[in-house]
Amino acid sequence: MNKPYLSIIIPAYNEKKNFKNGALDKVNDYTSKLEYAWEVLIIDDGSNDGSDKLIADFCDKHPGFKYIKNSHMGKAATVKKGVMEAIGENILFTDFDQATPLSEWEKLEPYFKHGYKVVIGSRELAGSMRQKEPFYRHLMGKGFNFGVQLLTVYGIHDTQCGFKAFNGEVAKKLFSKLQVYKSDVEISRAFTGAFDVEILFIAKKMGYKIMEVPIKWQHVPTDRINPIKDSFLMAIDVIKIRMNDLQGKYTS
Repeated sequence: MNKPYLSIIIPAYNEKKNFKNGALDKVNDYTSKLEYAWEVLIIDDGSNDGSDKLIADFCDKHPGFKYIKNSHMGKAATVKKGVMEAIGENILFTDFDQATPLSEWEKLEPYFKHGYKVVIGSRELAGSMRQKEPFYRHLMGKGFNFGVQLLTVYGIHDTQCGFKAFNGEVAKKLFSKLQVYKSDVEISRAFTGAFDVEILFIAKKMGYKIMEVPIKWQHVPTDRINPIKDSFLMAIDVIKIRMNDLQGKYTS
């Protein structure tokens, strides 16, 4: 088998609604038309709603799709598992709900041919298409990004968009250096966290240029996120990233 040009990582946690809405069918429709080798790795984060069985069955029936079962450890550990398992020249992670259509990869891909190793989707740049998000969510995102730019990753307008691509080897290096989100301890609730911030901070620390590209994104309602509580926990983690840096934990 040829080494895939693209590894697509999709973290999954209690995705029955999104599965029944055809999220994976959309992924399959897109990948089936690609003219290069690819793989799709779906990493289940300990789902308990029955979606794990639906997804595993889907992967069994669709060549190129691989299902990996994880304990419930949160999105950071789930994406990291996918990165370490992926064998593609480039690695893209995207959300299960396909809030950003997989075809938006075509906007990111050209920058790899110009030497970039980290290329991320953005909902904030001119030219992006951001639809249907509640006003309070957008406002909280703006406030969070202000703190992120002040303390960690200056110059990135949208660190939290769940559509990011990396050179494969670089992705493995970055995820192996996580400090705030290096834990593989089981948790009791859904939590996305600010691991994107830590990854981008490490990338800048290592000297990689980051290209931010406007993409299409549509808000998909979910009851798994507590905007106020999660934003507070993420803000604490951003402070931890800054403290880790001051202690030299990202220099080794």
